[in-house]
Amino acid sequence: MSVVTHTTDSRPVLNGSVLLPRSRPAQSRGRAFFQQVFQYLVVAALAGGCYFAISHFFVQSVRVVGRSMVPTLQDSQRYLLNRWLYRVRPPQRSDIVVVRDPGDNGFSVKRIIAVPGDSIYLKDGGVYLNGSKLKEPYLAPGTPTFPELKPQDQLILCGKDQYFLLGDNRANSVDSRRYGPVPRGNILGPIMR
Repeated sequence: MSVVTHTTDSRPVLNGSVLLPRSRPAQSRGRAFFQQVFQYLVVAALAGGCYFAISHFFVQSVRVVGRSMVPTLQDSQRYLLNRWLYRVRPPQRSDIVVVRDPGDNGFSVKRIIAVPGDSIYLKDGGVYLNGSKLKEPYLAPGTPTFPELKPQDQLILCGKDQYFLLGDNRANSVDSRRYGPVPRGNILGPIMR
């Protein structure tokens, strides 16, 4: 008959020809449990921090609600919002962007038509950018652009850090025709398609 002895020594005990690990005291097992729980909490906190950083500074999933960008973007489709790009370069004409809507402080998706220093003129159902009629192949054929609340034939100038935005579905879009040029700070970033 072999006898296993327990000592405070942490080295394994030789029991005949079998090497047995020493059993842990109950206090040591409890400490190991709490260390493991702590490790899981640290991993969960790091994962949450990474998610927060990525979604607020790099890329975020967005869903289009409404028909203001039809035919380019459809209602209820999901896209990625690039929150990093405009830290590297300024917004450009034709970019499709997520913007904090000055009218209701919600978010909307619009196309940049004019950038700082540009002039816009809405006349005869067309958009004139810096004196030339803008070609808009992204619109459905025959889509007119009429002013909403601004008087017809009014020249609109984009000041420093101001952008003129329109929805592609002009008859169903609340955009810069209603609230004027949008400050750069209201533009979150472009949609990645």
